[in-house]
Amino acid sequence: MRIEPKSPDSGPWYLWPFFWSQRRRYGRTLDAARLWARVPLLFIAVAILYGVLDRRRSPIPPALRSLLTVRVSQINHCAFCVDINSATLLRRGVSEAKALALESWRTSPLFEPMERAALEYAEAMTRSDREVDDALMSEIRRWFDDDAMIELTGLISFQNLSSKFNAALAVPPQGFCRLPPRP
Repeated sequence: MRIEPKSPDSGPWYLWPFFWSQRRRYGRTLDAARLWARVPLLFIAVAILYGVLDRRRSPIPPALRSLLTVRVSQINHCAFCVDINSATLLRRGVSEAKALALESWRTSPLFEPMERAALEYAEAMTRSDREVDDALMSEIRRWFDDDAMIELTGLISFQNLSSKFNAALAVPPQGFCRLPPRP
Protein backbone atom coordinates (compact mmCIF):
# COMPACT_ATOMS: atom_id res chain seq x y z
CA MET A 1 0.00 0.00 0.00
CA ARG A 2 1.13 3.49 -0.73
CA ILE A 3 -0.03 4.88 2.64
CA GLU A 4 0.14 3.07 5.95
CA PRO A 5 -3.37 2.24 7.20
CA LYS A 6 -4.42 3.06 10.74
CA SER A 7 -4.59 0.37 13.37
CA PRO A 8 -8.27 -0.36 14.07
CA ASP A 9 -7.63 0.31 17.75
CA SER A 10 -5.96 3.69 17.26
CA GLY A 11 -8.93 5.60 15.84
CA PRO A 12 -11.78 7.29 17.63
CA TRP A 13 -14.15 5.11 19.65
CA TYR A 14 -17.05 5.64 17.26
CA LEU A 15 -15.20 3.68 14.54
CA TRP A 16 -14.77 0.61 16.75
CA PRO A 17 -18.24 -0.84 15.95
CA PHE A 18 -17.46 -0.70 12.23
CA PHE A 19 -14.20 -2.56 12.72
CA TRP A 20 -15.83 -5.07 15.08
CA SER A 21 -18.46 -5.74 12.40
CA GLN A 22 -15.76 -6.28 9.78
CA ARG A 23 -13.86 -8.72 12.02
CA ARG A 24 -17.08 -10.62 12.60
CA ARG A 25 -18.01 -10.70 8.91
CA TYR A 26 -14.59 -11.16 7.28
CA GLY A 27 -12.43 -12.50 10.10
CA ARG A 28 -10.30 -9.32 10.06
CA THR A 29 -10.56 -5.61 9.41
CA LEU A 30 -10.35 -4.50 5.81
CA ASP A 31 -7.18 -2.70 4.74
CA ALA A 32 -9.26 -0.27 2.68
CA ALA A 33 -11.38 0.63 5.72
CA ARG A 34 -8.24 1.23 7.76
CA LEU A 35 -7.10 3.70 5.09
CA TRP A 36 -10.42 5.54 5.03
CA ALA A 37 -10.24 5.63 8.86
CA ARG A 38 -7.25 7.96 8.68
CA VAL A 39 -9.95 10.62 8.14
CA PRO A 40 -12.71 9.42 10.48
CA LEU A 41 -15.52 11.66 9.20
CA LEU A 42 -14.82 10.58 5.64
CA PHE A 43 -14.86 6.95 6.78
CA ILE A 44 -18.27 7.43 8.44
CA ALA A 45 -19.69 9.11 5.32
CA VAL A 46 -18.45 6.33 3.03
CA ALA A 47 -19.68 3.60 5.39
CA ILE A 48 -23.15 5.14 5.65
CA LEU A 49 -23.40 5.56 1.88
CA TYR A 50 -22.34 1.95 1.30
CA GLY A 51 -24.83 0.74 3.90
CA VAL A 52 -27.68 2.56 2.18
CA LEU A 53 -26.72 1.21 -1.25
CA ASP A 54 -26.28 -2.39 -0.09
CA ARG A 55 -29.29 -2.64 2.20
CA ARG A 56 -31.70 -5.59 2.09
CA ARG A 57 -34.61 -3.48 0.84
CA SER A 58 -32.72 -2.07 -2.14
CA PRO A 59 -34.71 -2.24 -5.38
CA ILE A 60 -31.59 -3.65 -7.08
CA PRO A 61 -31.33 -7.43 -6.51
CA PRO A 62 -28.30 -8.44 -4.40
CA ALA A 63 -26.71 -10.63 -7.10
CA LEU A 64 -27.00 -7.81 -9.65
CA ARG A 65 -25.45 -5.34 -7.20
CA SER A 66 -22.51 -7.71 -6.85
CA LEU A 67 -22.17 -8.28 -10.61
CA LEU A 68 -21.96 -4.51 -11.07
CA THR A 69 -19.46 -3.92 -8.28
CA VAL A 70 -17.16 -6.65 -9.58
CA ARG A 71 -17.35 -5.37 -13.15
CA VAL A 72 -16.63 -1.76 -12.18
CA SER A 73 -13.74 -3.03 -10.03
CA GLN A 74 -12.33 -4.98 -12.97
CA ILE A 75 -12.46 -1.93 -15.23
CA ASN A 76 -10.75 0.22 -12.58
CA HIS A 77 -8.03 -2.39 -11.90
CA CYS A 78 -8.83 -2.66 -8.21
CA ALA A 79 -7.51 -6.04 -7.07
CA PHE A 80 -8.84 -5.59 -3.53
CA CYS A 81 -12.33 -4.74 -4.81
CA VAL A 82 -12.43 -7.63 -7.26
CA ASP A 83 -11.37 -9.97 -4.44
CA ILE A 84 -13.91 -8.90 -1.83
CA ASN A 85 -16.78 -8.22 -4.26
CA SER A 86 -16.27 -11.55 -6.04
CA ALA A 87 -16.51 -13.34 -2.70
CA THR A 88 -19.79 -11.52 -2.04
CA LEU A 89 -20.98 -12.36 -5.56
CA LEU A 90 -20.46 -16.08 -4.93
CA ARG A 91 -22.13 -15.87 -1.49
CA ARG A 92 -25.14 -14.32 -3.19
CA GLY A 93 -25.60 -17.44 -5.29
CA VAL A 94 -23.97 -16.47 -8.58
CA SER A 95 -22.20 -19.44 -10.17
CA GLU A 96 -18.44 -19.56 -10.54
CA ALA A 97 -18.92 -19.91 -14.30
CA LYS A 98 -20.87 -16.67 -14.43
CA ALA A 99 -18.39 -14.88 -12.17
CA LEU A 100 -15.51 -15.99 -14.39
CA ALA A 101 -17.42 -14.88 -17.51
CA LEU A 102 -18.08 -11.39 -16.20
CA GLU A 103 -15.27 -9.72 -18.14
CA SER A 104 -16.74 -11.14 -21.37
CA TRP A 105 -20.41 -10.71 -20.45
CA ARG A 106 -21.31 -9.40 -23.91
CA THR A 107 -20.49 -12.73 -25.55
CA SER A 108 -21.49 -15.04 -22.71
CA PRO A 109 -24.90 -16.76 -22.75
CA LEU A 110 -24.95 -16.73 -18.93
CA PHE A 111 -26.29 -13.20 -18.52
CA GLU A 112 -29.97 -12.21 -18.52
CA PRO A 113 -31.26 -9.16 -20.46
CA MET A 114 -31.68 -7.04 -17.30
CA GLU A 115 -28.11 -7.87 -16.22
CA ARG A 116 -26.81 -6.98 -19.69
CA ALA A 117 -28.57 -3.61 -19.60
CA ALA A 118 -27.19 -2.83 -16.13
CA LEU A 119 -23.68 -3.96 -17.07
CA GLU A 120 -23.77 -1.81 -20.21
CA TYR A 121 -24.87 1.13 -18.06
CA ALA A 122 -22.06 0.47 -15.55
CA GLU A 123 -19.47 0.37 -18.30
CA ALA A 124 -20.80 3.55 -19.91
CA MET A 125 -20.60 5.32 -16.54
CA THR A 126 -17.14 3.94 -15.71
CA ARG A 127 -15.18 4.24 -18.94
CA SER A 128 -14.05 7.75 -19.80
CA ASP A 129 -14.32 7.04 -23.54
CA ARG A 130 -18.06 6.22 -23.21
CA GLU A 131 -21.16 8.06 -22.18
CA VAL A 132 -24.70 7.29 -21.22
CA ASP A 133 -26.88 8.14 -24.22
CA ASP A 134 -30.65 8.23 -24.67
CA ALA A 135 -30.78 4.75 -26.20
CA LEU A 136 -29.04 3.25 -23.17
CA MET A 137 -31.34 5.14 -20.80
CA SER A 138 -34.34 3.77 -22.68
CA GLU A 139 -33.01 0.25 -22.18
CA ILE A 140 -32.39 0.88 -18.47
CA ARG A 141 -35.95 2.22 -18.12
CA ARG A 142 -37.27 -1.12 -19.40
CA TRP A 143 -35.96 -2.78 -16.25
CA PHE A 144 -35.87 -0.10 -13.54
CA ASP A 145 -38.27 2.57 -12.33
CA ASP A 146 -36.99 6.06 -11.55
CA ASP A 147 -36.11 5.35 -7.91
CA ALA A 148 -34.31 2.13 -8.83
CA MET A 149 -32.41 4.03 -11.55
CA ILE A 150 -31.23 6.51 -8.92
CA GLU A 151 -30.00 3.66 -6.73
CA LEU A 152 -28.40 1.88 -9.68
CA THR A 153 -26.58 5.07 -10.64
CA GLY A 154 -25.57 5.67 -7.02
CA LEU A 155 -24.24 2.11 -6.64
CA ILE A 156 -22.14 2.34 -9.80
CA SER A 157 -20.87 5.78 -8.80
CA PHE A 158 -19.99 4.54 -5.31
CA GLN A 159 -18.09 1.56 -6.71
CA ASN A 160 -16.15 3.88 -9.00
CA LEU A 161 -15.23 6.01 -5.98
CA SER A 162 -14.24 2.99 -3.92
CA SER A 163 -12.32 1.10 -6.59
CA LYS A 164 -10.45 4.19 -7.81
CA PHE A 165 -9.51 5.06 -4.22
CA ASN A 166 -8.23 1.54 -3.53
CA ALA A 167 -6.45 1.17 -6.88
CA ALA A 168 -4.69 4.53 -6.52
CA LEU A 169 -3.46 3.60 -3.04
CA ALA A 170 -2.53 0.04 -4.16
CA VAL A 171 -4.72 -1.75 -1.61
CA PRO A 172 -3.88 -5.44 -2.14
CA PRO A 173 -6.41 -8.27 -2.21
CA GLN A 174 -6.94 -9.91 1.17
CA GLY A 175 -7.70 -13.42 -0.09
CA PHE A 176 -11.48 -13.43 0.27
CA CYS A 177 -12.34 -15.03 -3.07
CA ARG A 178 -11.52 -18.56 -4.12
CA LEU A 179 -11.79 -17.79 -7.84
CA PRO A 180 -8.56 -17.69 -9.81
CA PRO A 181 -7.21 -14.15 -10.27
CA ARG A 182 -7.31 -12.38 -13.61
CA PRO A 183 -4.35 -13.08 -15.86
